Amino acid sequence: MKKTLFRNLLFLAAFTLSVSYHSLAYTQEASNDIFAADDDDLNVGGDIFTDFSEDVENAKLVEDERFYRYGRFFSFNASLGLTTFDGNRGIAYENSPPSFGLSFTFFKDFQTALALGVEFSKHSMFLKDPVKAFPNSTAPGLVDISMLRVFLGYRYYIETANLGTAITYSNPYLVGRIEYWYQTNKFVDQSELPKDAGGGLGFGAGFGLEFPIEIKESYIGLEFLVHVVNFPDKNTQKYAPVTAGGYGFDNLGGNAYSTMVSYVFNW
Repeated sequence: MKKTLFRNLLFLAAFTLSVSYHSLAYTQEASNDIFAADDDDLNVGGDIFTDFSEDVENAKLVEDERFYRYGRFFSFNASLGLTTFDGNRGIAYENSPPSFGLSFTFFKDFQTALALGVEFSKHSMFLKDPVKAFPNSTAPGLVDISMLRVFLGYRYYIETANLGTAITYSNPYLVGRIEYWYQTNKFVDQSELPKDAGGGLGFGAGFGLEFPIEIKESYIGLEFLVHVVNFPDKNTQKYAPVTAGGYGFDNLGGNAYSTMVSYVFNW
């Protein structure tokens, strides 16, 4: 009886040790798997940050391939339009349309582009009374005014994927420009008077539309801009009347506005 009981206890102890050993081995193996997973995360190409970076790079590659296939790279713009002014300058000037423009555009991607160009407009002013710039002469009379500006611009084409067909078809964009305006005043009725010339820095902002004639080949562009310019005669009193009540202008303050229609060649 005692031998049987001892044998049963010995068997139970051996079985318990066996189960405990296998449980410990399994726990250590699972623990090793966890640390191994952590080690994999630390390996190059195995962590979430690298995976995310690869996804971004792949998306960028797909976008670049789409741009190279469907996008525009360069464009040349020949423009005609109208340049006007407000303030005293708008009162003094008679505009002589059309304004002319030539520009070159480089597309970085579907939505951004850089532009470099030149525009020219003609205006006139009639001073029927003597002014402070020439107090000892007769009235200057007709003044022929030329406005030449060069500019560097940035365009942002608005994403139209979720907008209507008409808006998508018009290719709307926002535009900002840094400009340099060079102004020349020629006194037509007083040829002995020297030309009055000078330049000033300006900024332009507005929006535009481009309607395709042939996709990726040619477009008709329409652009509206407001220009804030530091004209050389902006705060001058050269054109103020010599006598009280005479015709003239104490200053030529005012902003410029331009509307240009362009034929756009692309390649």
